[in-house]
Amino acid sequence: QVYLAESGGGMVQAGGSLTLSCAASELQTTEWAMAWFRRYPGREREFVAAISKSAITKVVAHSLQGRFTISRDFAKNAVYLHMNNLQSEDTAVYYCAAGQSPLMFVTNYEFWGQGTPVTVSP
Repeated sequence: QVYLAESGGGMVQAGGSLTLSCAASELQTTEWAMAWFRRYPGREREFVAAISKSAITKVVAHSLQGRFTISRDFAKNAVYLHMNNLQSEDTAVYYCAAGQSPLMFVTNYEFWGQGTPVTVSP
């Protein structure tokens, strides 16, 4: 059974940084495009960033460019979301996902993690 496990969430002050990790089991991440989404309470998941199977293509939501980046470690079968200069509006639950292409659409992704919460305090 495929399992994606996010970690690295927590509480941080505004202006701080966090790196989220996504580890996969029973899934070779090199065979999948990987992405991060986030969800605010009562709202749908929104796209944050995606990376292609080869890591050549990286896509970051326009509003997050310059602060968020995505990377992957083939040896560790893991994907990371690097978040800098965090603001209160970044407070959300962050989800890792695996799909066929590095697209912005929720429906593109077949497997999802359980999410890790990020809280940014003023």
